[in-house]
Amino acid sequence: MSKPGQPFAESASAPASGDDAAATRRGAMDPTHEHLRCVADALIAATNAFAVEQVLGLFAHDAVIDDPSTGQLFDGHAGIRRYVEQYFVGYQTVTRFLSMQRIGPQRARVRVDFTGDFGHEIGNLDISVDAQGLIAQLDADLE
Repeated sequence: MSKPGQPFAESASAPASGDDAAATRRGAMDPTHEHLRCVADALIAATNAFAVEQVLGLFAHDAVIDDPSTGQLFDGHAGIRRYVEQYFVGYQTVTRFLSMQRIGPQRARVRVDFTGDFGHEIGNLDISVDAQGLIAQLDADLE
């Protein structure tokens, strides 16, 4: 399994470490299901820890978060920082992974449970990654 931020191999190759022993990669710009899950898990862990810099490290510098529930689009690291600080740190949001479905070669829909100062919500995070395995776009939507 490749870790967030590691480029994808152009062909199947041996994993880089013992932790990655079961993973294979299927082609350039085609992350495995396991890599997408790793990205989702890393994002959830970082937001739950309110670790803003760690969250930013998961995103490409020109990434975008689109969250209609906020009425805003968050561009680049400055926008993503604002989003995390306001909606995760500010509301003490805790996210719990529920399920994940692959919806494209570089895209997954992650169903999550949010709790915080606002109450409780169920939502989807559609995560798209770039060739380096970083989040290029995140579309957030509440059910």
